[in-house]
Amino acid sequence: MKITSGIALVALAVSANVYCAQQGVTDTEIVLGTIQDLSGPLAGIGKQDRLGMMLAVDEINEQGGINGRKLRLISEDSGYEPKRAVLAAQKLVNQDKIFMMMGQIGTAQNMAAMPVQFEKNVINFFPITAAREMYEPFHRLKYSFAATYYDQIRRAVAQMVKEKGVKKVCSIYQDDDFGLEVLRGGETGLKSLGMEYAEKTSFKRGATDFSSQVAKMKAAGCEMVVLGTIIRETIGTIAEARKTGFNPVFLGSSASYTDLIHKLGGKAMDGLYATMTVQNPYTDEASQPIRFWANKYKTKFNEDPTVFSVYGYMIINIFANAATKAGKNLSTDSFIKVMDTMTIPTDIFGSAPATYSPTKRLGSDASRLSQIQDGRWKVVGPYITDAAAKK
Repeated sequence: MKITSGIALVALAVSANVYCAQQGVTDTEIVLGTIQDLSGPLAGIGKQDRLGMMLAVDEINEQGGINGRKLRLISEDSGYEPKRAVLAAQKLVNQDKIFMMMGQIGTAQNMAAMPVQFEKNVINFFPITAAREMYEPFHRLKYSFAATYYDQIRRAVAQMVKEKGVKKVCSIYQDDDFGLEVLRGGETGLKSLGMEYAEKTSFKRGATDFSSQVAKMKAAGCEMVVLGTIIRETIGTIAEARKTGFNPVFLGSSASYTDLIHKLGGKAMDGLYATMTVQNPYTDEASQPIRFWANKYKTKFNEDPTVFSVYGYMIINIFANAATKAGKNLSTDSFIKVMDTMTIPTDIFGSAPATYSPTKRLGSDASRLSQIQDGRWKVVGPYITDAAAKK
């Protein structure tokens, strides 16, 4: 009888242990997952984001990890397709049993994958998209870090119409969740000035020919064109416009703020404005800390970093800071408890300070304007928030 009771107690203890175990966290490691576009139209961005994460993971592990646990990052490729993002999420969550999803790229891809994650209590941490859906509607497993495309463009359009004195504002946008966020932000910004788009036209994700869209903008006499575009589409649209002698003011969101624009597009990209939240790291940057980091990255990966490398690096480090504060008993609940009291100061890359709370899942709504001048991005304005804009 005593033996039977002893076996029962051991079984009960094992059962309790299994029940209380936190997915993705063992005595020796924390398993993280990320879904990137490594083979589709945003492969350039996806690769840089992943490399930035890898640099941070290596640095943290070299210093002993987080409370004695090493980080292991597992990457999957969505090809920038929502259906593939769902399959990738299912693998990471159900087979690899990740603790958290980090820096997943793409608005539609995140929207498709989040239900898979949330079903297993897996946080969607700092996705690489500035769509409002990354923190709205409120969900305890959502954390977003970037001012939304909607707010970026809403404020920038109003600001630039006043500064440039343009009368006809138009838009070319990707026909998906991302492009519509940019379009709607511009509509609201124009509405605040008693204006509306003079013309607007869309293109399907993956398009490579923008001649008809540009011709439509030119025929309408557009003086400023709001771009709901990313890399290839930004370059293709502006190059087509320059070729036809159409030279309006071009304004993009932070999705088009990357050095890949001027590196791949060349001189024709000069003059493009974009909203941004973190400074692009050049290896000859005047700021010594940024220059040191950029050269360290280039030495490790044999290529120049971009702002998306910075995003990946920052995401892992902010996670590590919160996970360290959560202590040895790291769990989804203990991590959330720490994040909900977090204040993140500005860093070497010039990001705006961010704060989180039990009811606030967007760290900062601040953004600023940058412009490509002589083949590189130059900051041309201060950070703007709604509070600052009203002053």
